[in-house]
Parts: sequence; structure tokens; C-alpha cells
Amino acid sequence: ILVIGYLLFEFILIFVLCYLNLIMLFIIATPIGNLKDISLRAIEVLKSVDLIACEDTRHSKILLDEYGISTPLLSYYQHNVVTRGRQLLEQLQAGKNIALVSDAGTPGILDPGYQLINAAIEQGLAMTLIPGPVAFINALVLSGKPAHSFVFEGFLPPRSLARRNRLGELLKIKRTIIFYESCHRIIRTLEDLEHLCPEKEIACARELTKKFEEVRRGTPRALKSHFQQHPPKGEFVVVI
Repeated sequence: ILVIGYLLFEFILIFVLCYLNLIMLFIIATPIGNLKDISLRAIEVLKSVDLIACEDTRHSKILLDEYGISTPLLSYYQHNVVTRGRQLLEQLQAGKNIALVSDAGTPGILDPGYQLINAAIEQGLAMTLIPGPVAFINALVLSGKPAHSFVFEGFLPPRSLARRNRLGELLKIKRTIIFYESCHRIIRTLEDLEHLCPEKEIACARELTKKFEEVRRGTPRALKSHFQQHPPKGEFVVVI
């Protein structure tokens, strides 16, 4: 009876704290390149929370130092999502306000933030998203392609056959297609596209919001030729 009573009390306490917004997971989008691309609200919350969960503390500290933010950092990345995720949930349940950031962009998109967000949902914990940069949205707008209906694929398979097969499936969809690609595979991916859709004009965006931002548009063959002559650097977003 005592155990049941204690668990009931804990549940009620957590519910009340969540209702009053005293427990809150703040999901905060951070710059994808230019450090000035952060909202005033994001800075305010990062200063006020008890803890910031981030992928790489060294990387996040650059942003925090830029804005005089001294909030403690705790690493939360792909290889410690279970143990560190449990620790973060315990701190949320204890009444701590926590900010979740990724190395760049919006947490929950192709990063371990997805697991923490879902675990917090399962626990009934309150959360909110403070919006900001998303690389594939930047690339979509700059590409000039139709943005009223699109598919975001994330990363394609790294192996050639699997990548070409997946591209073939995607090209059957009558929507704008967006995916990420590394500088090490972009030429091979363009070769796949040259084979599958040689006449289609696509856009390749890289280093978005940074000093050497570049958006090139053309056929797969033309883009492949360009990047063969100018070795590609940075992360790419491809829009078809």
C-alpha cells in the first residue's frame, strides 16, 4: 500500500509540475552555419534552463560563448542515448528544465534527439519547440523547385546498388525530392542520377548560411562535371 501510495503521489506531482510548465523539455533549433541565425527566444531559454543536452559539448560551447551563455552542458549523442537519455528523463522528472540542441539545425531530424523526444512523450512530460534553421528547408527554397508538396528522404544508402534502387523508387513520386549527401559521395550520386534521369534539372546546395554558400542548378551530368573540376567540400542537400 505504501509503495502504491508513493507511486501515485509521484505521478500526481509530475502531472502538476508539467501542467504548471515547471518541468519542460525545450527543443531548440540552433544555427546550421552562421552563428547569428539564432532567435532571441532561443538565447533567452538557453540562459534560463538548468541544463543543455547537446551532441558535442565542444561544438555547442562555441555558440554558447558567442552569446555569453554559461548553462552547464551534458553530452547526448548516438552512442549514449540509452544511459544518458535515462539520466535526462530522471532530471526532468526531478523538476529540472532541460534544453535539447543538436550540432546544427533542428533536433529530432536525423539525430539522437528523436529518441529523447519520444521517451519524454511516453512519460507525459511537457515540451516545446523553439523553431529555427533547417538545412533542407533552406535548400528547398533556394532551389526554386515546387515547395507545396515534397518528400524529405534524409540520407540515401551508402552502397551503390542500394542507393540507385532507392533513387529509382523516389523518382516515381510526383513530388519534389530532397535528401542529404556527403562531399565524399556526391559525385557517385550524381552519376546515379545521370543514369536514372539524365534530362532532369536538379539543385545541389552546400555550406548553407556559411561564407562559401553555393547553390548550383543543372542536369546531373553538368553538376557532376562541375564538381569533378572543383572538388566538393561540405555537406550537400540535393533537390530534385
